[in-house]
Amino acid sequence: MVLSAEAREPKEVPVALATILQQRPDGLYVLPSSTNTGQRKLIIDFALENRRPSVFADSRWVAPGGLMSYGIDWLELRRHTAIYVDKILRGARPADLPIEQPTKFELVINSKTAKALSLTIPQSLLLRAGEMIK
Repeated sequence: MVLSAEAREPKEVPVALATILQQRPDGLYVLPSSTNTGQRKLIIDFALENRRPSVFADSRWVAPGGLMSYGIDWLELRRHTAIYVDKILRGARPADLPIEQPTKFELVINSKTAKALSLTIPQSLLLRAGEMIK
C-alpha cells in the first residue's frame, strides 16, 4: 500500500510527519523537493527515531542517516549541463540540441543506519551499491 503525506512549505513538514506516524508505514520514500531538502535533518531524525527505513533520490541524504538512495548521478548531470551550456555559448540553438535523459544512476547504502534499524541488506543489493556509508 502506498500512503502519501505532502508538505509544500517547511511549516507543513511536521504535520506531514505526524500523518506518517499515524499511518504507520513500513518505510519512507522521500521525494526530492526544496521543501524536503530544507527539512532534511528533521526528516532523517524522524525516520531514525521511529525506526522507519528511508529511501531518497539524492545520495546527500544517506551520510546524515538515511538508509539508502537511488537516483541519478548528479555530478554526471552537471557535466552534461556544462556541455550544453558550452554548445549554446558557442552559437548552437537550444531547439537543435537533442533531449537527453540520465543514463547513470547511483545506489548508496548506509550500513550504520541499517544496523541501527536491525535490517539486513541483501547481498545482491550490497553488490550493486556504488557506495557504502559505514
